[in-house]
Amino acid sequence: MKTKTLKKNKVNVVTLGCSKNIVDSEVLMGQLKANNFDVEHESKQDDSSIVIINTCGFIDNAKQESIDTIIRYADAKAAGLVDKVYVTGCLSERYKPELEKEIPTIDGYFGTRELPRLLKTLKADYKHELVGERLLTTPHHYSYFKISEGCDRPCSFCAIPLMRGGHVSKTIEELVKEAKHLAKNGTKELMLIAQDLTYYGLDIYKKRNLAELLKHLSDVEGIEWIRLHYAFPSSFPMDVLDVMNNRKNICKYLDMPLQHITDNMLKSMKRGTTKQKTINLVNEIRNKVPGIAIRTTLIAGYPGETKKDHEEMLEWVGQTRFERLGIFAYSHEENTSAYLLKDNVSSKIKQDRTEAVMALQQGISFELNQQKVGKTFNVLFDKKEGDYFIGRTEFDSPEVDNEVLVKAEKDFVRIGDFANVKITSAEDYDLCGEVII
Repeated sequence: MKTKTLKKNKVNVVTLGCSKNIVDSEVLMGQLKANNFDVEHESKQDDSSIVIINTCGFIDNAKQESIDTIIRYADAKAAGLVDKVYVTGCLSERYKPELEKEIPTIDGYFGTRELPRLLKTLKADYKHELVGERLLTTPHHYSYFKISEGCDRPCSFCAIPLMRGGHVSKTIEELVKEAKHLAKNGTKELMLIAQDLTYYGLDIYKKRNLAELLKHLSDVEGIEWIRLHYAFPSSFPMDVLDVMNNRKNICKYLDMPLQHITDNMLKSMKRGTTKQKTINLVNEIRNKVPGIAIRTTLIAGYPGETKKDHEEMLEWVGQTRFERLGIFAYSHEENTSAYLLKDNVSSKIKQDRTEAVMALQQGISFELNQQKVGKTFNVLFDKKEGDYFIGRTEFDSPEVDNEVLVKAEKDFVRIGDFANVKITSAEDYDLCGEVII
């Protein structure tokens, strides 16, 4: 029996997973709004008649979170708390037959490239003219900016191509139009995302064209920061670094997941590079762009990883001193080429190795942050929490990197504005400072 009145034309969109899913949800919400739906993102009111869950299917923990969320709303439907529940995204793309069998009360499962079909099911039209128009779920001053879909890389551990398909670039004209629309509505920072930024343009321009795209985006009035996420190390287009040096609004920041460093692990992972090539690339990037912050991501416990492999990775992390670093425990994913290998590193060892790398990185981060004390940085403020305004330097991305804290009782800043901040103290991952007028 229903316990509350549901709004018949109200849709609650629930997003799980990565920033690429966030963009997909924002596009979906923009389409729904254009079709006169009342739409909210992760509504706290629970008065929507329709729920759409945008799922993640990347690794075990993410898959379980998606399944738990689907079951939660299936139960809510059974209790009469919602009328319709639809599932889209990566988990739905990858496991649709299994999900339909195990949770049949869901009203429809849709893949990652089935937005028009989902809209048609809701009796809504897919509006092709809405290029770049979406309802942001982030603060309006920054936006994730997806320049391509899918991936053609052969990485052995990764299921993304199974869920997102092959690489498809958007045109420069389409992306510039989208950037202008975002800037017009208050976006100051674009965070470029893709499965592999460096592959951009190969399909439509027959060359790696990220540098050309960056030039056009940096010319968009109102865009003050452009940040690069998810660059592949093999065949990295070095002309991107020239543009980074020449354009002030391109942040000296590069997110480049390297995954491992030993030759045998890189070969098994099908990364198309070697230890020495990786070391040379990082050194060359730092030489070409002095002061750049490199964020990387690693994997612990990949099949066949020995104690020696782990120790070699630790030594390399200690020597390289990445400005930002994260690490995942390996997840054994069906239908990837690594799935044919024996997952022979125990969960405990995976966790121990993950913690060892992060403990080392914590010390590196603390030492690098101490070098910032007394220096002044341009900071973009994202939010206010408790007694502090919280922002970021150009060397930091939201959610995953360092934050700059300014005491609200002493300094006032507007959310979404820049201010010069002198750093007065530093911890492992946070900087404290005061606004310089």
